[in-house]
Amino acid sequence: MTRALVRRPSPQLARGLITHIERRAPDIDLAMRQWQGYVEALESVGWRVIEVPSAPEYPDAVFVEDTMVVWGGRAVIANSGADERKGEVVAAEATAADLGFAISHIAPPATLDGGDVLKIGDRFYVGVGGRTNHSGAQQLGAVLDVEVIAVPTTKALHLKSAVTALPDGTVIGYPPIVDDPDVFDSFLPVPEEPGSHVVVIDEVTVLMAASAPKTRRLFEARGLRVVVTDISEFEKLEGCVTCLSVRLRSG
Repeated sequence: MTRALVRRPSPQLARGLITHIERRAPDIDLAMRQWQGYVEALESVGWRVIEVPSAPEYPDAVFVEDTMVVWGGRAVIANSGADERKGEVVAAEATAADLGFAISHIAPPATLDGGDVLKIGDRFYVGVGGRTNHSGAQQLGAVLDVEVIAVPTTKALHLKSAVTALPDGTVIGYPPIVDDPDVFDSFLPVPEEPGSHVVVIDEVTVLMAASAPKTRRLFEARGLRVVVTDISEFEKLEGCVTCLSVRLRSG
C-alpha cells in the first residue's frame, strides 16, 4: 500500500507566499473542504493517508511536499529557500522518523524544496532558480547516491509547478511556464496550466485538478484513468495536487 503524508491548512492560509501570480484571497472554509476532498481522493484509490501535525503558525504548511524528499527508506529533510517556511520541517521530520525512515538533512547554505524534485525512475530532475539552489541539488544527489539533473526554473514557483510526469515517464507541462522542455527525454505540452500537475497513482491512473478539463480529456485519450479533485483555493497560492502530499513509495 502506498502511503501519503498530508497536513491540514493553516487558518492563516491567506498569508501564504506567492511569487509568479497575483494575490487572490482563498476562502478558508472552502479550502478546508477541498483539502478533505483531496484526502478522500487518495483514500479512494487505496492509499493510506497519514497526517503530519498541523502548524497553524505557518501559512504555507499545507504544502507539505516541500518539507522533504523521500527515496527508498530515507527522508531527506529540506532547507527551504524561503526563510518563512524553514520551521515547517520540524513536525514533518518527526513524522518521517516515527514511520521508520532514516533521516538526512540539506545543510545550509544549500537550499532545497521538495516541490523542486521530479523523480522519473531512478533519475532526479531538480529545479534550480527559486527556492532551490545548485548546492541543494548537488547535496540531494550525494545523500541519495542518485543521478541529479539540474533544471532551470524561473517561470514558476517550483519545478513541479511547471512540469510533472505521467506513469510512462512522459513529462507534461504548459509551455509558457517551462524554461527548457528539451531537458527531458520526452515532453508533452498540455493546453492548461493546471494540467501540468499529476500525482501518479499507478501505471494507468493519475490524480489531477478539476480546473484542467481539456487536459483531462487529453490524458483519457491516451488511455489513462483520471481521478479529479477540486483544489481551486490552493491554486490561488500557486499550489497544485503534488504539493499537498508526500508520497511514500517503495524504491
